[in-house]
Amino acid sequence: MRSNLTTMYRQIIVIIAITALCSLSFAPGKIKWVAIGDSITYLNDHLDETGHRVEKGYLTRVTEKLPDMAYVNKGYNGWTTGGIADKIDELGLEKADVYSVFLGTNDWWRGRPVGLMADYENSTGSGTVYGAFRIIIDKLRSLNDKAPIILITPLQRGDFVYIGNYKNNAYGSYSEKHGQALSDVVKAIQKIARKEKLEVIDLYHKSGINIKNMVRFKRLKDPATGQYKNYPYPAYKKIPFDPENDEYPYPAEVAGMTYDGLHPSDKGNEIIADMLVNKMKSLQIP
Repeated sequence: MRSNLTTMYRQIIVIIAITALCSLSFAPGKIKWVAIGDSITYLNDHLDETGHRVEKGYLTRVTEKLPDMAYVNKGYNGWTTGGIADKIDELGLEKADVYSVFLGTNDWWRGRPVGLMADYENSTGSGTVYGAFRIIIDKLRSLNDKAPIILITPLQRGDFVYIGNYKNNAYGSYSEKHGQALSDVVKAIQKIARKEKLEVIDLYHKSGINIKNMVRFKRLKDPATGQYKNYPYPAYKKIPFDPENDEYPYPAEVAGMTYDGLHPSDKGNEIIADMLVNKMKSLQIP
């Protein structure tokens, strides 16, 4: 009998401890921030998938600078605005005090049409970037129509090679994809923000993160000699990369604003966090 009571008391203590830990993130007075995004947001809580080249993502950095704020990470690796829009009612999105939406780079690479403002105004669906944003914004407003919504534009992109799978690679935003420039996605986000009087953080133009400083160089085989050389931008654009036979072109020492040509390094995450902190400090959060 005594053994059973001891076991029961231990179980109660464990339950109390778990409850207390769960409540720490959203203690009374905490501002709840739901951050919707793609892999750049997702990686904040999956640093092992960066090869531990990143110590802290932008979400963690914001809440360290704004300790009254707690984030909910709704970042999905590889997702597009259309993917988020299609699953919007399955993502467990919650009522929050402030929302951020950081999407668009994968739409560009996968060729989703940007569309027209008419797609947004007429709710034509997730087939275009404009239409997908309408679904996302409508959902957030249905959860809390008083909460500020911050739209974050995509970053510029260098040549990307995924550290976990070299076959997953993409050229940078210096060229169009499917007849569209990444800047076309940025313009759409800016126009939606103006129309809806939403907050916008323009990482593409105003962060100082650009194609030239994404990485210090790309380590590739010289086609003439077969020997590895360090090629900065734009020289690396002309040098082929063979994912089947070449070494990873981004050893740790190449890191600039990103560690792989696309995903922010600690330096890049710090810049994004600072821009978000400045924006959030200016908000009227109910």
